[in-house]
Amino acid sequence: QVQLVEVGGGLVQPGGSLRLSCTASGNIFTSNTMGWYRQAPGKQRELVANITSGGSTYYTDSVKGRFTTSRENAKNMVYLQMTSLKPEDTAVYYCNLNQIDFWRANDYWGQGTQVTVSS
Repeated sequence: QVQLVEVGGGLVQPGGSLRLSCTASGNIFTSNTMGWYRQAPGKQRELVANITSGGSTYYTDSVKGRFTTSRENAKNMVYLQMTSLKPEDTAVYYCNLNQIDFWRANDYWGQGTQVTVSS
């Protein structure tokens, strides 16, 4: 019903910046939340940031002041601007959309993109 395609990621030096983009298509409701999760090897998947269709944002403590998420509702796109990157930010980043359909809240996921922060 919903497909997410994310682009970006790559190798960057500590202190550098990257921007991730995600585009959603399909049966997307007006009210939804789009966000970014990440998972490093041997670690639990964690929510990094999300943003509602109304513009309310959440950031996990470790990225506050460094990452910014934004969205363009008309394009069904969400972005994650990452600055001052640290080695501990290295992970696979997944785009997520959550909305109420089929009588329940459902999650849809992008394919993931690798972000590596290393000198």
